[in-house]
Amino acid sequence: MGEIDLATVNWARAQFTLTAMYHWLFVPITLGLSFLCAFYETIYVRTGDQAWKRLTKFWMTLFGINFAIGVATGIIMEFEFGTNWSNYSWMVGDIFGAPLAIEGIFAFFLEATFFAVMFFGWERTSKGFHLFSTWMVAIGSNLSALWILVANGWMQYPVGMAFNPDNARFEMQNIWEVVLSPVAVAKFTHTTTSSFVVGSCFVITISCYYLLKRRHVDMAKKSIAVAAVFGLLSSFATAVTGDESAYANGHFQPMKMAAYEGLYQGAKGADIVAFGILNGDKEVGDDKDPFTFELSIPKGLSLLAKRDLNAFVPGINDLVYGNEAENIESIGDKITKGKAAITDLKLYKEASANGDEAAKSAALARFNENQAYMGFGHLNSPEEAVPPVASTYYSFHYMVYVGSAVILLFLLFLRATLKDTLADQKWLLGLGVLSFFAVYLASEFGWVVAEVGRQPWAIQDMLPVKMASTNIAATSVATTFFIFLVLFTILAIAELKIMLKQINIGPEDE
Repeated sequence: MGEIDLATVNWARAQFTLTAMYHWLFVPITLGLSFLCAFYETIYVRTGDQAWKRLTKFWMTLFGINFAIGVATGIIMEFEFGTNWSNYSWMVGDIFGAPLAIEGIFAFFLEATFFAVMFFGWERTSKGFHLFSTWMVAIGSNLSALWILVANGWMQYPVGMAFNPDNARFEMQNIWEVVLSPVAVAKFTHTTTSSFVVGSCFVITISCYYLLKRRHVDMAKKSIAVAAVFGLLSSFATAVTGDESAYANGHFQPMKMAAYEGLYQGAKGADIVAFGILNGDKEVGDDKDPFTFELSIPKGLSLLAKRDLNAFVPGINDLVYGNEAENIESIGDKITKGKAAITDLKLYKEASANGDEAAKSAALARFNENQAYMGFGHLNSPEEAVPPVASTYYSFHYMVYVGSAVILLFLLFLRATLKDTLADQKWLLGLGVLSFFAVYLASEFGWVVAEVGRQPWAIQDMLPVKMASTNIAATSVATTFFIFLVLFTILAIAELKIMLKQINIGPEDE
């Protein structure tokens, strides 16, 4: 690969971020609302109450509007791997492409097949088969998420593969290691359960709006009753899966954990920051305090990361400069070994081209010794391995705060529902209207933690982002960035208008 144009890399990153964030406007609503539609229809089939059928069809309409736009943005995002990240696609296509292919062939077709029945089969199929189709759409939607998150989990923790020095590609060795890696499992369960919370709050927000306006009161109360139960169970599950995700970070991505806790100097029995304001002047390796204000829970981070109150949790300085006492190798040493691996890979290819078997074997033996550090060989300095701390830290803590608060909110809604006092509690309805926007932002920030927190890596410790991009002119990527910005904004505005119009109409025949 020739000299890297960082402008191209940055525009490619900006374009993918734009696409991903627009796509994520729709995904969590799809994942959560699909199951709520299935719950509502199940109640209708069991009771025969037409009110449940009307509200099911109403939420299905909103689901369909959201689903259509989500598919469009998702397809564009997959194409960007070929246009802007061709080096990445070349090096890991055998592994990364497999889950995406399964998602397309199996999960997407599963939900697409039953999608038509769910929307147009109310009077054309039996109640049982229509209900079955609704459940298949919900399951299919979440299976789509499974395979996409497996692919992303592999980028965070690459397993089940081997590097082929002859073609400079990572090749699949064991797909089950990829699918069942602890990072992939934690990522899927945490992302889906948190999306169920978002979907529940979506229903609660619209229903609270109706109650404040004294419209569709019975429908809104019924919708909230189910959404609050589903949301409460999902919020507890999100807390558990979030804990598992943090535990996985502590083992496989310690730099990410150090960043989202603002931990520069590791410690045994490390405290967890409950609330803190970062010191903007803090730099890696200096002796400045990382916080201007800090409120911590003693030994909480050691428990979170290691399941041991007295365990050592490495900080950013330990990971960058090494810690002999804790057997942590410095990034500088890894860079040295990585550059040696790159040199030996080049010598191996030259010897192979020249037919020099002795030199080829010697170069391959040396390469294998340092192969695990090859990605570090592309870094210019140890400090380059540190992700943006501030954005990672504040995103993580906002996510935790909202995730904790929403549990209490669901409990309050359940209490008011059981006492049938919900319509009279204006303050609670006001919180309900705001709840979707708060949890949606937390969901977006979760991806900031996941993706910004593992920078500078496209594949953790193996391939830096700057080495993964396509070698094309920065102006070309910048042009498509603004084209996508305009198109996505138009799509988002159109969807919002259609959604608001449908919300204003409300459920049919009521």
